[in-house]
Amino acid sequence: MPPSALPDGDPAPADGALPSTALAALAAGGGLAAYVHVPFCRVRCGYCDFNTYAPGDLTGPGASTVTYAAALRAEVALAERVLAPAGRPSLETVFVGGGTPTLLPAADLVGLLAALRARWPLAAGAEVTTEANPDSVTPDALAALAVGGFTRISLGMQSVVPHVLATLDRTHDPANVARAVAAAARAGLDVSLDLIYGTPGESLDDWRASVETAISLAPQHISAYALVVEEGTRMAAAVRRGEITAPDDDDAAEKYELADRLLSEAGYGWYEVSNWARPGHECRHNLTYWRGGDWWGFGPGAHSHVGGVRWWNLRHPGSYAARLTAGGSPAAGRETLTPAQRADEAILLRSRLRDGLPVDALPSEGRCALPGLVADGLIEPDGLVEPDRQPDGHPNGSRPRRVVLTLRGRLLADGVVRRLLGLAG
Repeated sequence: MPPSALPDGDPAPADGALPSTALAALAAGGGLAAYVHVPFCRVRCGYCDFNTYAPGDLTGPGASTVTYAAALRAEVALAERVLAPAGRPSLETVFVGGGTPTLLPAADLVGLLAALRARWPLAAGAEVTTEANPDSVTPDALAALAVGGFTRISLGMQSVVPHVLATLDRTHDPANVARAVAAAARAGLDVSLDLIYGTPGESLDDWRASVETAISLAPQHISAYALVVEEGTRMAAAVRRGEITAPDDDDAAEKYELADRLLSEAGYGWYEVSNWARPGHECRHNLTYWRGGDWWGFGPGAHSHVGGVRWWNLRHPGSYAARLTAGGSPAAGRETLTPAQRADEAILLRSRLRDGLPVDALPSEGRCALPGLVADGLIEPDGLVEPDRQPDGHPNGSRPRRVVLTLRGRLLADGVVRRLLGLAG
């Protein structure tokens, strides 16, 4: 499967229409998230399998930073027509990702947010984020984003160590991270820093330096992701040729434990397996995904979900723009999730969260697996204690029993999920 390949699915309607049941579910839910994909990067990193393109890779309408915003606005207009029967759900969060969204002028990003707000009201206190490369932002651009309605910026720091950045093909100057964080803070934006651990050649001391530097910059949010060598990437080819070694699971586990300890000591609480935040600064947009909410994904290769219907757009920016120019939907395919599929996905995603998964959401096989998971030190025993009961037998106001991962459980989350789904032998 090539990088960012789209899944198989059913044909999508040419006009993008959604079933009435999906629209009714959106109307009942009352809120919508928007993801906007910007597929441009100055350089395509060797480990990256996202749907991104470097300058010179693309030609034609919608395939450049100059013309791309117009294609996005066309999809925004399409979404307004498709979602009209659901009323005007408020936009709870907006997330502009990529790629490097800040390769577009700040005025284009603010204009896209304005196009969204013109069609759906922005909820009070809405979270509006853009990703950025530390080299792709200026103080003036950050100030313009803040004035235009953005509340948050997510900077791709990855590492503070030059040889680690070189292995990842990251071209930014590590010193620019501190400059970008300071400029964002002056503009009044919350800051999230993204880190990657497990890069070939990265020592434990290298990783400690990256985490400690990130903490010293005092962002509100820090993400730390284990490097995964995806098939079809330049890094995968280098591993096959023996030029670099593949990431090691034990090394990754040691680095995760170190990050969790350092971040916890600094006042950052984990709220999802790979994410830590100051209290009240969790990424609400990503929580929409993990909690099975509704969102429209704009841009080539973007995925969407509304009321149990999931669809995905054409990958190539030129094809995406051409479909919209012709008045059609850029969707390449879609699927309608069954209740069983939605239940399984809820277990897969919600079990990764600090607030946990209700025990009542588990199949009988999963509930039977709970004592073993506690005995193996993979889930917290306290969450499974029955709430105190009043004399009439009703709970005493305690929250329902929940499955919450321990630190060891976070390291072995995939295996825990299999047991919760009743799939482990």
